[in-house]
Amino acid sequence: MQTKWLRIALFLMLAAAIAVAVIYREQFSAETLQNWVSEAGLAGPVIFVLIYAVATVLFLPGSVLTLAGGALFGPVLGTFVNLTGATLGALSAFLIARYLARDWVAGKTGGRIRALMDGVDAEGWRFVAFVRLVPLFPFNLLNYALGLTGIKFWHYVIASYLFMLPGALAYTYLGYIGREALGGGEDLVQKGMLALGLLAFVAFLPGLIGRLRKKPMITVDDLRNRIDSGDVLHVIDVRSAEDFNGKTGHIPQAINIPLEELANRLPELSDNLEKTITLVCTTDRRSEKAARILARHGFADVHVVRGGMTEWQAHNYPLVH
Repeated sequence: MQTKWLRIALFLMLAAAIAVAVIYREQFSAETLQNWVSEAGLAGPVIFVLIYAVATVLFLPGSVLTLAGGALFGPVLGTFVNLTGATLGALSAFLIARYLARDWVAGKTGGRIRALMDGVDAEGWRFVAFVRLVPLFPFNLLNYALGLTGIKFWHYVIASYLFMLPGALAYTYLGYIGREALGGGEDLVQKGMLALGLLAFVAFLPGLIGRLRKKPMITVDDLRNRIDSGDVLHVIDVRSAEDFNGKTGHIPQAINIPLEELANRLPELSDNLEKTITLVCTTDRRSEKAARILARHGFADVHVVRGGMTEWQAHNYPLVH
């Protein structure tokens, strides 16, 4: 009973702190941070890490902090300070959600938490790495939401730290370049080009992670059961239009977007970024390629039908001609 009331008290304190932080967030500026840290002397980096961690828990804007860290401490120490503070804050939010405020976090994330849980169940740390690189969720909310999933604590810690590093490095360097530009520093053109290169690298990484992600498979039996139970499905058949409308037919509820057209027709799927998408082809090879395309563009919950239409027909499951 005492543990229950302690959780309630801590939760109320957290909610009050978040409310105050939101109300006064306009006063949370880079200039204010610079004054605080400058007055702290050698303890400045430690204080900045703590400020970053608390701000992450309280939903304050991390972009301001990251740029400020670069301006205050330079590209090397600034990256370390920013990344350490962000990770400490992410761990704090994760633990709060897992052990203290599950219902509140579930309410904030809504139906999106199911996609996160399915992604973690299917891919583990790879999914955490992917969502750290691709902003499907706001950073602060994601930290809480992942606390509701089954990800192991140390997998979360390591994946978060490593895959937040590219973004931390790029935006810390931008903060440093901003300070140099205001101060009339030397070699601004070269430094600016390096900053653009870092941003391009960060933009490229989601595609690389998309290739490493283990594509969740769904069996034809599971798909048939979901169709029979009346689930609203988003089944995309990536075969040619001739095959889709030909003798073999297609799965009920399926729509046809041939693999060759998928990249150009992504706007048609923009409302399904956080929904489960099931891909089918003749076997499952083209579906795998389609899954990689969708992963690179931020689709979080993509499944491939194992064996494709060949397996579906072998089970004599219903077809639309």
